[in-house]
Amino acid sequence: MDSVRGYPLLVVIDPDARSTDGEAVRIAKDVLCAGAGAKICLPEGPEEFARMLARRGQRRPVVIGDDRALLRVVGLLHKERELGGVPLSMVPVGLPAAVALSRTLGIPTDTVAAARAVLDGGERPMDLLTDDSDGIVLGSLRIPGGSEATGAGRGASVPQQSSAGARGGPVGSVNGHRPWWKPYARTARTALSLLGAPAAAPRSGDGERAGARRTRVPGQRLRIEADGVLLADLDRPVRGVSVVPGGRPGTAGPGAGDGGELAEVIVHWPGGARPVRTRARAVTVSGADFHYRADALVGGPVRTRTWTVQPGAWRLQLPRG
Repeated sequence: MDSVRGYPLLVVIDPDARSTDGEAVRIAKDVLCAGAGAKICLPEGPEEFARMLARRGQRRPVVIGDDRALLRVVGLLHKERELGGVPLSMVPVGLPAAVALSRTLGIPTDTVAAARAVLDGGERPMDLLTDDSDGIVLGSLRIPGGSEATGAGRGASVPQQSSAGARGGPVGSVNGHRPWWKPYARTARTALSLLGAPAAAPRSGDGERAGARRTRVPGQRLRIEADGVLLADLDRPVRGVSVVPGGRPGTAGPGAGDGGELAEVIVHWPGGARPVRTRARAVTVSGADFHYRADALVGGPVRTRTWTVQPGAWRLQLPRG
């Protein structure tokens, strides 16, 4: 689609963006309102966020916020089975770590450049992963093993949980001025820290822990299948697994060209052994309770989960060229 200047926009400003960088929010609003008819929405919680999005009419949604705000919108549209028909735009506002996914997707992190891309950019079809609990992954899926789980949990929020506490999905917004997910994030970080912490070894006679001079090799026993091909089994620990839609490690590729319709799957082993790399349409991981990181969110624990590539499942407004 050509320029959307003059096209009606629904500009949803995430509460965290307002508190993190009010000046960037003001600049983004000024640029967008100067180039299109924009309805500005300031939701104060996840329910209001969803209600405003549902009442968008013919307006194109524009998110001003961090990665979690983008994931929230994509998750809501996916839940309503409207994702493929609604082009999305975003102006990232947040700390660098909070907009890492947006940067990976190709969205400018400069406020003015991002707002201009909303007005003058072009739609690009993007792949994503869906799992068997209706969760989604836009940029990358990572399953840490051993001590890596601790690092993966830092600063991560927790997706909406099913009754079993195992569903990955969009995170809600804030309640008032205090992000509602923070208590749950602390719980997730604690669980992941316990998962990754080395077990205390018995002390030897001289007061040192037995085996303290040896480096602990992290690992988690998982069974990993890619399109029915076994990549790892429970008899060999895995250090980590990463799955990226679009076929290119570290990026979320479009639904055509360089490996679109497939995901890049990488299995890492303890001790620096050569990783296993392949491309597949579906990946199933099973084993003892494990957590996983889907974009900016931490999900789990689960004992089995299947992720499937959905090529060109959503459209994102990006700079031309």
